Amino acid sequence: MGQRRLGFWRRLAVVLVLPTLKVWTKPRWYGLENMPPDGGVILTPNHISQFDPLLVAHVIYGTGRWPRFLAKASIWKVPFVGFMLRKTRQIPVERGSVEAVKSLDTLVEALREGSVVVIYPEGTTTRDPELWPMRGKTGAARLALLTGAPVVPMATWGAQQVHDVRTKKISLKPRRQVSVSVGKPVDLSHWQGEAPTKAVLEQMTEAIQLATRDLLAELRQEPPPPGLYAPTRRATGPTERPA
Repeated sequence: MGQRRLGFWRRLAVVLVLPTLKVWTKPRWYGLENMPPDGGVILTPNHISQFDPLLVAHVIYGTGRWPRFLAKASIWKVPFVGFMLRKTRQIPVERGSVEAVKSLDTLVEALREGSVVVIYPEGTTTRDPELWPMRGKTGAARLALLTGAPVVPMATWGAQQVHDVRTKKISLKPRRQVSVSVGKPVDLSHWQGEAPTKAVLEQMTEAIQLATRDLLAELRQEPPPPGLYAPTRRATGPTERPA
């Protein structure tokens, strides 16, 4: 997307955020050729920090496209932040409500318009103590079945050096090394044309999350853990990582 097509508010967001990121981070990007140059795309990053959406947005903008994030509607109530989110065409969602259906309609419309829609399948920052991806919610899979849009996995690493969800600490140290990798679209052809049953959506979501896990393993230069982390409802209870 060319600068002249951004409009005032999106250009203002770039002016506010990009110089800060250039001072705060030292980015390494991989796999940019895997980002479709046009058309609707469902992007599914891992979520290790409250800082990583800025890294995701930076990469998408760097490929010449504009990100549209699906995020909790409560963020829209934050002064100025909510205003800028509306003006830059981000998408709020109220989970477990009639408004969630409206959000799905908005997402379908955004993809048909050719937008890059960013959905965090985990729905929150990972609870894995080692920051590996968790099992995901099925929204991205449902959207893929509805629209046929490609699902492109993305892995980020290094954002935890700026904001670590485990310690709640924030570092203002400049030039933090951060890495982002864009993967090839996940092969979901096995489920093409299937009804969106619970089993189908969970299988698709697992395929998406495993692709993200493997991308992250490459960034971290570590072997990936078996399966996906599955926290119990009680944070103090045991956890499950299936083989």
